[in-house]
Amino acid sequence: MTDQSFQRRLAAIVVADVVGYSRLMEADEVATLANLRELRSGVVEPAVMRHKGRIFKVMGDGFLIEFGSAVDAVAAALEMQRATTAVEASGDRRLLLRVGVNLGDVIDDGSDVLGDDVNVAARLQTQAAPGGICISANVHGEIVGKISDRFFDAGERYLKNLTRPVHVWHWPDALQSILPLPECPSIAVLPFTNMSGDEADAPFVDGLTEDLITDLSRTAGLFVIARNSVYVYKGKPVDVRLVAQELGVRYVLEGSARRAMGRVRINAQLVDTLAGQHLWADRFDRTVEDVFELQDEVNAKILEALVGRLTIPTPRNRPKNFEAYDLCVRARLLTEESPQTEREAYMLLQRAVELEPSYAEALGLLAYNRWLAWTHFGEPEDPNRRLAATFAQKAVDLDPNDAGCRYVLGTILAYERRWEESEAAFAKALELDPNHADTWAAMSDMSVLDGRVADGLAQIEKALRLNPYPTCWYLCHLGQAQYAARDYEAAAATLRRKDTYRTNSRKFLAATLAQLGHREEARREAELFLIAHPHFTIGHWLSSQPLRDASVRDHFVDGFRKAGLPEM
Repeated sequence: MTDQSFQRRLAAIVVADVVGYSRLMEADEVATLANLRELRSGVVEPAVMRHKGRIFKVMGDGFLIEFGSAVDAVAAALEMQRATTAVEASGDRRLLLRVGVNLGDVIDDGSDVLGDDVNVAARLQTQAAPGGICISANVHGEIVGKISDRFFDAGERYLKNLTRPVHVWHWPDALQSILPLPECPSIAVLPFTNMSGDEADAPFVDGLTEDLITDLSRTAGLFVIARNSVYVYKGKPVDVRLVAQELGVRYVLEGSARRAMGRVRINAQLVDTLAGQHLWADRFDRTVEDVFELQDEVNAKILEALVGRLTIPTPRNRPKNFEAYDLCVRARLLTEESPQTEREAYMLLQRAVELEPSYAEALGLLAYNRWLAWTHFGEPEDPNRRLAATFAQKAVDLDPNDAGCRYVLGTILAYERRWEESEAAFAKALELDPNHADTWAAMSDMSVLDGRVADGLAQIEKALRLNPYPTCWYLCHLGQAQYAARDYEAAAATLRRKDTYRTNSRKFLAATLAQLGHREEARREAELFLIAHPHFTIGHWLSSQPLRDASVRDHFVDGFRKAGLPEM
């Protein structure tokens, strides 16, 4: 095809995409396809026709639409979004759209509309809230004074695979979905790249990253993203500007590490993503035995670059046996995944403590592991309950400055009904590390079960700000808090998120659906939950949970019973 075959013109491009289409198809293919056909014929096509547009491409659940003016494009988008509520569907199966609108030069090759400005519209769509619209500054300039609806300024944003920032505007006010920068210096430490070429060294490199995060987060005056959220970027090519934008931070640390011949070599660089410059970069070369001194040196360099002075917190207990350290690092992420990985982690942690009996972090994780075993994974209460309390207290005695050990002790003491001691342990954990997201999340659980639901919601929101890509139990606590607040629609949306859907939180989803009146679906979710958790009974839940408020207790029990979960 020659250049003369291309026709260029100015056009407003609308890209509309169904929210959560894959999940909806998984739940009910036939109903979802019928709803999609109704959405197209009853909502999208009439709006496009009324505003003189043309659908030039349909991709499954997505529509690419061309208009002759930005005003027509936005008017049609608003009409589509307002009309989606007219499409009948049960519960959370109603189809919602995300819509992006851009104005620019496009190419018509006779069968398709192409060009960079079409790509920008597609990227803007991903920025829109469910049921919302995201437009470029070009579009906004055209509609001012011609469209009565107000769009909200979200500033310049870096969009995926685009080298230049795009100034975006939202309808309705979606600014709350964009993480604001904290007032204090904010940083995310990306997973270091393992440069040794040996996969056996991966846990060591991951542990190095995690320990840097832990030590930075203990520094007063810094805002530090939790380790779980940065690990979504592991092994992926990243644009640090996009990472900073997605996590709501200004600074990003990235680097690589190599362990070979008894030595550790690290390359690290600290980037100011707003200014678009490197604040600091350095290389380090130490023996493996000096790895903790190396971590301290890297932290000191970062702190000096960010706050201009060294504010070193009280040192944590460090292991002397590096085999024990490797075992502990491997166990960190295994404990919470499933009953099977929890048992594997138990074996690793037992060996780590055998190798170094004074290793506080390993003992704290061992305590947490045994607590999960009897409260959530169906293992006997005796001796696991006693072991959990014993290990947790010993860990804190060995290292009073480890916030992680304090958080574990606070959780276990709550389940022992030692309320004041539990609250003191949580308070001390946050004094040692105000960025400790796990502590904020665990406190939410305790607050909700104590009847302080508003406090619980605020605490889990704080945890999620520090950990925007959380482990499944954060979402479980969020859904639990929303259920306790009787916000069942929000609870159902949270508990259906793929990060938590097939986990221990499914019992709360069953209860939520039952309270919404979706009894058949609630019973189905309860049955699926029991397949994975055959030990669960309402009686065991009541006896094991740190419940202090009768109304909250009765509310949860009511939902469990309506969903058909067993009493005993």
